[in-house]
Amino acid sequence: MSSEDQSRNEDGGGTRTASAVRLRDRPRAAFSTARAVLHDLRAVDGAVYGAVAATPTPALDVGLRRLSNAADHSKISFAVAAGLALIPGRPRRAAAAGLGAIAIASATANLLGKRLVRRPRPDREAARVVAGRHVPMPESASFPSGHTASAVAFATAAGVALPPAAVPLALLASAVGYSRVHTGVHYPGDVAAGAVLGLASGAASLAIGASLLKTRRPAG
Repeated sequence: MSSEDQSRNEDGGGTRTASAVRLRDRPRAAFSTARAVLHDLRAVDGAVYGAVAATPTPALDVGLRRLSNAADHSKISFAVAAGLALIPGRPRRAAAAGLGAIAIASATANLLGKRLVRRPRPDREAARVVAGRHVPMPESASFPSGHTASAVAFATAAGVALPPAAVPLALLASAVGYSRVHTGVHYPGDVAAGAVLGLASGAASLAIGASLLKTRRPAG
C-alpha cells in the first residue's frame, strides 16, 4: 500500500470516528437542552406565581377563596351535574359525560401525575400571599392541579354534550383554575397541566360514551 493510500485510510477513519463521537454526544446535548428549558420554564412559573401573590386584589380575594373551597372534591361540578340530571335527554347525557370525565381526570391526576412528578407545593409564606386568600394547603404533590383537571374535564364533556352550557362551564372551570394560583396552593404551571389533562379526560369520556351508545343500539 502506498503512503498516499494509507493517508486516505487514516483520514477516512478519523472522519468516521469524529462522526461516531458526534452521534454519541447528541443525546447528551438534547438532554442538557431539555434541562435548561425546564429550568427556564420553572423560573417563569415561579415569577408569575410571585407576581400574582404580590398584586393587591382585596375585592377578589374573598370570592376566589370561597370558589376554591367550593371546588374541593368537585362539589361544584357535582351540583351542576345533579341539576342537569333532573332534565331528560341531552342535559342528563351531559351530566353523565361530565361525571365520567371527572372520574378519569381525578384518577389520572392523583394516581399518576402527582405520584410521578412529586412537585412540592409553593411556599406561600415566602411569597407573602395575604392571609385573606388562604385556603387549607393540601398535603398532596402540587403537579398537576386536580381541581383544575376535574373542573375542565367536566366542562369539556358536559359542554360538548350540551352546547348551550359550554361557555358558562368553561368560564367556571377557568375561574376555579385561577383561584388555585390566587390562593397560593398551586403554581400556574400546575394549573396549565391540569387543564390539558382535563381536556384529554373530557374527550376520553365522550369517546367512551359514544362507544357504549353504539354497542347498545340494535344492528341494522
